[in-house]
Amino acid sequence: MSATRTPFVLASASPRRLDLLAQAGLVPDEVRPSEIDEAPLKNESPSALAERLAISKARHVHAAGQFTLGGDTVVAMGRRMLPKAADPAEVEECLRLLSGRAHQVLTGIAVVAPDGREAVRVVVSRVVFKRLTETEISHYAESGDGVGKAGGYAIQGKAAPFIKRINGSYTAIVGLPLYEAVSMLGGLGYQAERS
Repeated sequence: MSATRTPFVLASASPRRLDLLAQAGLVPDEVRPSEIDEAPLKNESPSALAERLAISKARHVHAAGQFTLGGDTVVAMGRRMLPKAADPAEVEECLRLLSGRAHQVLTGIAVVAPDGREAVRVVVSRVVFKRLTETEISHYAESGDGVGKAGGYAIQGKAAPFIKRINGSYTAIVGLPLYEAVSMLGGLGYQAERS
């Protein structure tokens, strides 16, 4: 780490966010997952939840003198939020809801600068699923690919063939909108180390 460069901390345990940052040449000096309650508040909209969780995660691990990035992804159909599937049965429930329909993926991203300034955005993408057969649903659920994922699926994994089309940011659907991440970090003064 360069002595003149300010440390960059990722407040997430998601390997997908780490991989996406690496694609943009942004390698955190430290990965420090934030353990916060992710339950929605009463009457909280999907967009408000994504924004609140992203900034809460960043603030939770932030320390003076570092850049901290937090993010969270919410999958919703209207105001109904789908869970992060805990097991294959919940993956199946999610896929039956998503089958043949459109839904929104709302990805909140937040950056806290060394001096405490903050930037937060929610990127909304629309995803349309093909109509799924019961065999496709059960095979996908059994694969384990959707467990722990918002909405019970990962667009970059075995669910890719289920996606008819998207309107929005592919990287946001995976877990981190790269355009916004790079812009927000740069806007707050972060300079990536060039090799």
